[in-house]
Amino acid sequence: MKLIARIVCSVLFSTIVVTGFTQYKWKLTRDKDGIKVYQAENPKSKFKSIKVEYTFPGTFDKLIAVLTDVSHLKDWVYNTKTSYLIKKITPYDLYYYTETSIPWPMSNRDAVVHLKIIKDTSQSFVKVSSTSENRLVPEKEGKVRIVYSLVNWYVTMPTTKTISIIYTFEADPGGSLPAWLANSFADKAPYESFKKLSEMLKTR
Repeated sequence: MKLIARIVCSVLFSTIVVTGFTQYKWKLTRDKDGIKVYQAENPKSKFKSIKVEYTFPGTFDKLIAVLTDVSHLKDWVYNTKTSYLIKKITPYDLYYYTETSIPWPMSNRDAVVHLKIIKDTSQSFVKVSSTSENRLVPEKEGKVRIVYSLVNWYVTMPTTKTISIIYTFEADPGGSLPAWLANSFADKAPYESFKKLSEMLKTR
């Protein structure tokens, strides 16, 4: 069962949204260490959508530095094997490739991600979006390309030393992964990733 959980979590969270998700009926499925993870039925997909709410020490600049350091996603994004920058339009607008390790007998998942960051001029919030842009890199032998992914972050700073995040995620991991199995373990990967993210921000 642990192996199955690891496979499912790896697939569902391999790509690091408030808008468009507000109508969902969110159900809290994990609440630990201050990290609240919700799931909701997605009318457009068999795979459930995910929402995370978390407030922890950090600043806008520290968070942005971590998110744009794509070669080190493996340090905090669940089961990331490798990632690298493809193209940088601006410091806040870039494309990168990422591969997620999946235990045998399933194949690793990979994706091409377009990351965009919008920082409010009044310093009141930061919005981050990640969307799949698979045409930039041909599919690779032995890996399953994630069909679709959409991630959004809405970040505020309730104090000068803390950030509050609302994160939403939906994806089609591709391949033959059963949706019922994926949905059973979908809250583990975001919890583990945000836990590591908070630890990283403490050292910056």
